[in-house]
Amino acid sequence: MIRLPRFTFRAPRTVAEAAAWLAESPAETMLLAGGTDLVPNMKRRQQTPKIVIALRQIAELARVTNGSGFTIGAGVTLSALVENAALRAGCPGLWQAAAQIATPHLRNMGTIGGNLCLDTRCTYYDQSEEWRRAIGFCMKKDGSTCWVATSSPKCLAVSSTDTAPMLLALDARVRLVSASGERTIGLSDLYANDGMHYLRRRPDEILTEITVPDQTGWRSAYWKLRRRGSFDFPVGSAAVALRMDGDVAAEARVVLGAVASQPMASPKAAALLVGTTLRDEDIAAAADAAYDVAKPMDNTDFDLLWRKKTMRALVTSALRDLRGDTPPGPRKFSYFNPAIASRADRP
Repeated sequence: MIRLPRFTFRAPRTVAEAAAWLAESPAETMLLAGGTDLVPNMKRRQQTPKIVIALRQIAELARVTNGSGFTIGAGVTLSALVENAALRAGCPGLWQAAAQIATPHLRNMGTIGGNLCLDTRCTYYDQSEEWRRAIGFCMKKDGSTCWVATSSPKCLAVSSTDTAPMLLALDARVRLVSASGERTIGLSDLYANDGMHYLRRRPDEILTEITVPDQTGWRSAYWKLRRRGSFDFPVGSAAVALRMDGDVAAEARVVLGAVASQPMASPKAAALLVGTTLRDEDIAAAADAAYDVAKPMDNTDFDLLWRKKTMRALVTSALRDLRGDTPPGPRKFSYFNPAIASRADRP
């Protein structure tokens, strides 16, 4: 049995109380939402906070309001999102993303805020402490070398959040609260393309809510690649949102997941879709542009070149979904042999 390290546990009842406690020692403190990411990481000694502040008992973080768009508390569980009929109708892409995270048991515990702040992942990092010690550790924790690319000056661990790419495509914003005040930023400003310093949230700040603007006229879809369709993190994903003016795309956003240390937008792919009626050739051009942005590394499941190739398929499938070729709902890709990948563009 792998045991947790010793730590001080605190359970505030309000955001203000949590922010005050966090301000006392932000460098030694971590926030616990559902615990599906932090607790295993602590057991493997990847993260070893001296103080853990649990947010589960803060009622104001567990609310979803539907006015002009949606305001989602960071403590809302993924299961609650999946079960929210208004959210499913208004933001189908976000519903698809949440519905494909992990298993029902983990969605019952995991929160939307936790998924947005999910630790980056890597083959050399997500191992037991003994395994990591045997290779001299890695740059992300206790070492100095990124084993993905030994000459890299920065960590290349990959972003594996499902909801962040979709919320970026929906132009969401997040509220960050600290003892000294609060600020609201675009979700795109929360992330940095660095496996170690992947969040621009300050150590003394708490992500408290996500705001999704009014989606009237917008369509959205999320497609994901993973080995096991009922459990795994994404090793490639595509989030697409389109505002339609009749049959013509008036605005577009295309965001890729699990291909870098942060979700990667493809402005070129989005621009190629604007003014089109989503003909096959329009979709193919956007998928090619998204393919150029994807730069997966050899730090997760599957061959990296094949993972890059599948980004065309993921974007194509999402756009065909929005065109109406397939019914809405969660999508599951099945593994096929990379050796024959050239024989088909889609799994």
